[in-house]
Amino acid sequence: MKKKFGSPHQLASGPAIVRPSVLRSYRVEQCTPAIGAEITHISLADVPDDPALVAELRALWLKHRVLFFREQHITAQEQQRFAAAFGSLEKHPTAPMHPDAPLLLPLYRNLDPDKPNMIEKSTRENIWHSDVTFKEVGPRGAILRCEECPESGGDTLWANMVLAYEMLPERIKLRIEHLYARHSFEHIFAAQLRTERRHELAKELPPTDHPVVKVHPETGEKLLFVNQAFTTHFSNFYNFDDVRYGQDFAMEANTLMNYLLSQAAIPEYQVRLKWRPGTVAMWDNMLTQHYAVSDYGSAPRKMLRATLAG
Repeated sequence: MKKKFGSPHQLASGPAIVRPSVLRSYRVEQCTPAIGAEITHISLADVPDDPALVAELRALWLKHRVLFFREQHITAQEQQRFAAAFGSLEKHPTAPMHPDAPLLLPLYRNLDPDKPNMIEKSTRENIWHSDVTFKEVGPRGAILRCEECPESGGDTLWANMVLAYEMLPERIKLRIEHLYARHSFEHIFAAQLRTERRHELAKELPPTDHPVVKVHPETGEKLLFVNQAFTTHFSNFYNFDDVRYGQDFAMEANTLMNYLLSQAAIPEYQVRLKWRPGTVAMWDNMLTQHYAVSDYGSAPRKMLRATLAG
């Protein structure tokens, strides 16, 4: 029997929903059948003062995987306070933080190096990934706000990894059910470091193994948990039933891993956001992967990210 695309709750579409809150009414508009919703008529600076609204937004966040907010011209401190309403915040393990909001990570590009408090990122995000999966307990989610961006280019895409798992052929689901995969920061973040520093960080942040199929702690949904940035190989693939010679192991393991890594790139699982100053995106780091398009040349781009601890 041919599998239909998605599940009923993922395909549901209709008119935008208006919800009353203590502060004001807000509007919810689904972006694609697979993932994403835009929330309008809301001020994120006021959200932490309304626990009921925080709970409603959390439910929408889990349902739609990623939420978008426009015209949020707030301060770094207000962004940090909004993010903290949804859980504890954590610092990035290797990157410098914002000088005025110490739990925000600046993702700045093509800025004047003579300007104060401008931290230039030396890595790239144009690769499908979930953030910091090389830690045993990775981030729960993230809230990213645009301060400055190009007139065109620099979009970000998100993919629904629950749907990516659901749409796998049944034989693939059976094959990966008990597999684990190794996640490491070394071949991405550490690639530009001196050998000695890379070895030091490897001791501080050793590789970790995660199930290829994870269960989300709040929704109970199964999701595909491998990504191009940090997943290096299967940890427990080798077995004497399937592997006669070394080439059997390498061929099947590599082919299967590449197939799983490619699932995030399927457009039917995605949503794409065009940034404007004041735009905020809030995503679940387990339920999604994201990709920041690097097509804006030397144009300045300033983003601030809060990371929710796992």
